[in-house]
Amino acid sequence: MLRLACSTALLFVFRLLLGLPWLQVVAACLIFFFGTGGWTSFRVFVKTIGRDLHAAGVLLKVKLNVKRHLRQRNTIPRIFAETVQKYGDKTALIFEGTGEKWSFRELDDYSNRVANLLYQRGFREGDVVALFMENRSQYVGLWLGMAKIGVEAALINFNLRLEALVHCVNISGSKAVIFGSELTDAMCEVHSSMGKTVNLFCSGDWDPKRVPEGTECLEPLVENAPSHKPSNPPQRGFTDRLFYIYTSGTTGMPKAAIVVHSRYYRMAALVYYGFGMRSEDVLYDCLPLYHSAGNIVGVGQCLIHGMTVVIKKKFSASKFWDDCIKYNCTIVQYIGEICRYLLNQPVRHTEQQHRVRMALGNGLRQSIWEEFMQRFNVPQIAEFYGATECNCSLGNFNNKTGACGFNSRILPYVYPIRLVRVDEETMELIRGPDGVCIPCGPGEPGQLVGRIKQNDPLRRFDGYVNETATNKKIAHSVFKKGDSAYLSGDVLVMDECGYMYFRDRTGDTFRWKGENVSTTEVEGTLSRLLDMKDVVVYGVEVPGVEGKAGMAAVADPENSTDLEKFSRDLEKALPVYARPVFLRFLPEVNKTGTFKFQKTEMRREGFDPSLVSDRLYFLDCSKGSYVPLDAELHRSIVSGKQKL
Repeated sequence: MLRLACSTALLFVFRLLLGLPWLQVVAACLIFFFGTGGWTSFRVFVKTIGRDLHAAGVLLKVKLNVKRHLRQRNTIPRIFAETVQKYGDKTALIFEGTGEKWSFRELDDYSNRVANLLYQRGFREGDVVALFMENRSQYVGLWLGMAKIGVEAALINFNLRLEALVHCVNISGSKAVIFGSELTDAMCEVHSSMGKTVNLFCSGDWDPKRVPEGTECLEPLVENAPSHKPSNPPQRGFTDRLFYIYTSGTTGMPKAAIVVHSRYYRMAALVYYGFGMRSEDVLYDCLPLYHSAGNIVGVGQCLIHGMTVVIKKKFSASKFWDDCIKYNCTIVQYIGEICRYLLNQPVRHTEQQHRVRMALGNGLRQSIWEEFMQRFNVPQIAEFYGATECNCSLGNFNNKTGACGFNSRILPYVYPIRLVRVDEETMELIRGPDGVCIPCGPGEPGQLVGRIKQNDPLRRFDGYVNETATNKKIAHSVFKKGDSAYLSGDVLVMDECGYMYFRDRTGDTFRWKGENVSTTEVEGTLSRLLDMKDVVVYGVEVPGVEGKAGMAAVADPENSTDLEKFSRDLEKALPVYARPVFLRFLPEVNKTGTFKFQKTEMRREGFDPSLVSDRLYFLDCSKGSYVPLDAELHRSIVSGKQKL
């Protein structure tokens, strides 16, 4: 019916508007009708046409705005200047830690002072200054002020220490470090490793006896700097570098991803228009500002669209909804496991007395999606997919449970992304006889890729400071012979309507008993069975056994897990191949600053009691339950005597 209706419409358009002969018109319509699948796509068309038209409108609006900014050689500071003119004395930022409020004009003045101070100190366009501090309003003013004179900020994770911290400063080529006084000890530890040419500025409670030698107090310097617009604006454009954001470093040292002005705008704008945000919204941002979700998706709504943003020093599950009520927030941000932590809190009557209409973020597990909406009375989940550096972002614009976004099944090439077949264990691309990657159909898991077009700000890939790391994320002959595409490294699955569902990150899927096991799905199930405890699932090698055996690390500091009940529940919840063969109970699970689990070290330690001091258990198939794993049982498993 869909194709029949479309074909009929095309018939009249071709005949009446173009005046083509009837024979050509009928032939063209028949080709369209049969070439696009006939009657079977009617249901898909009806279900998705509204969604696709909305997305097309959003994409067109952002694309036109991007063209305008390119033509006018705009930058984020110049776009912010327009926002200041429009909103002036409206509250731009609220720092929850002190309750301090900054208007758009005050944020503009502060960033001007930062720009003029750095210029007076000899910093010029293309120089890099590292920013190493916890969340506060000044954080935004500092990198924005740098951008006003073309200085690029390196936004460093405030959880880093020692070698990793020095690495992040050095790899960016930073000439100075602005650090928060709360991180003084961390700076003292690495000061001698950074060299005397790196200037140090301390922001916050100043104690000259504690800071590294040569450190200057930032506040009086900024206060005494002129607040006028910098008199020497940089010759920068929309596709020039703005700042650097580092990857989480779950495997190896963090990589510095390049964020250009157009990327900052694109990420913030697609979210704003796609999810129907408004300038009068108040957004609660409890995410770290060294990360793209907090600083671009969150703060970007303030700088570009005039929204008030509440900055939280650190995420607090117990204070989350109280803060939302206090500041009249209408949008909240989440990432990773935050929603599960909120569900794990005791029920309180205040958790539904807020004005929040939208939860915005990524990483909400499908297993708790609807429970989160119902318990906290949040009508819209604005789930999206996208890494800082990627060119294939997705958005779930119409609240489809569990989906992180979609691509049109009617016109799939309008937005050039695709799921392609991969070996889920090695993540190697599977190619057809012509050497081009093989696209996945509905229900078939594949790696998400995005076609690269460097002259298009919506499709370009800027990569990392390290060229080798950049090249590893690019593949050729993906959509067609000779092209280039960005490799997300993530496995997703698409349904018949084009909705995408996150399955696993690179290396997280493992094969056991002839089946591919998704760690993400198993983690969600186990966490639900264990009353929302932190659970990390990964595959471990067993000598002489094909594939990898599942192992689950469970945060259980109080030793409260009932293993017999857990074993019974597990039989009902998961198929045999997906049930963890090994369990590891530990006080807490290490996480990155963006609430992602770190499993590299645990995967390396495996199930050897001599390497692991935590409690270990083994799933004894003959008994149908978990038994303590000691040195003797470990030898039996390794030798092959114990059946798995």
